Amino acid sequence: MSDHGWLADTRTSYDTVAVSYANQLRDALAGKPYLRASLALFADLVHAAGGGPVADVGCGPGHVTAHLRKLGVDAFGIDLSPAMVDVARRDHPGVRFEVGSMTDLDLADASVAGLLAFWSLIHIPDDAVPRVLGHFRRALRPGAPLLLGFHVGGESRLKTEGYGGHPMKVHVHRRQPDQVSAWLRDAEFTVEAQMMIDPDESVPGAVLFARRLP
Repeated sequence: MSDHGWLADTRTSYDTVAVSYANQLRDALAGKPYLRASLALFADLVHAAGGGPVADVGCGPGHVTAHLRKLGVDAFGIDLSPAMVDVARRDHPGVRFEVGSMTDLDLADASVAGLLAFWSLIHIPDDAVPRVLGHFRRALRPGAPLLLGFHVGGESRLKTEGYGGHPMKVHVHRRQPDQVSAWLRDAEFTVEAQMMIDPDESVPGAVLFARRLP
């Protein structure tokens, strides 16, 4: 499938579910202590590196972006779905959200002090991941931290319905941390830490901390 095809399907799907998705995820972090801890560590790394703007790429309804701002991070959100960005702006007034794609990231070189993609790389096919990570590296300042969160597994599936029964057409890719780490190293990041989330569940998660090499 061409970039245009799967990107268009992903955008349309999340435009369709934006309101119900936001309602389901609004308080999601409250019950996820390990995710909150990973975000707190990421915030500390940004502060330790001198601070500055931080991009939440694939921000959805903005709940993670807003959480980072409560931790003192100058975070802003980018999402492929215009409807999702509208919901984020509604729910988090005063926070910057904009429409954009991680496959063609419209950020200036070395312009952000940190970047995270929290369960948003899951819709990017394998052959496009290196290009996305190249954009992440280009946008990050040398030495700046990167945080990735994703589903763990070895398969992809087509999601046709979700978040209140709305129709969707998105591929969800589950990956092993070793594969994601290898992609990061190829993109000139150093991988600093890895944590499994809910390893005994049917679909575990993982977070990876990396840093852009000079």
